[in-house]
Amino acid sequence: MERVEKFLKDAEVYYLATVDGDRPRVRPFGTAHIFEGKLYIQTGKVKDVSKQIHANPNVEVCAFKNGEWLRVAGELVEDDRLEAKQSMLDAYPSLQGMYSADDGNTEVFYFKDATATFSSFAKAPEVVKF
Repeated sequence: MERVEKFLKDAEVYYLATVDGDRPRVRPFGTAHIFEGKLYIQTGKVKDVSKQIHANPNVEVCAFKNGEWLRVAGELVEDDRLEAKQSMLDAYPSLQGMYSADDGNTEVFYFKDATATFSSFAKAPEVVKF
């Protein structure tokens, strides 16, 4: 899982895919943080992506850097604890101008039953489950 987090952070931007009814939706994200042994992402409850995750928590992310790409598929589970939210905000101080742990909008999710696939054109895919 640490390798997945490092890849996402090094890539700086990854793309999160959700489902909106029967249509795919993809958008850039930038948060990836390990807290209490789980990989977390962050968004705001007022965003459409939050509504989509709550309606169907099965998501996939994709990131690319230096000729390699990473796909992570799994279920996102909301963690509504202030400690989880604050840990994310501490890891990403730039978010603190827009979010706070107790603002009623900040939302963090962790991956459950995730499958991460590291790929490139030069070698066989490598799969990691967490």
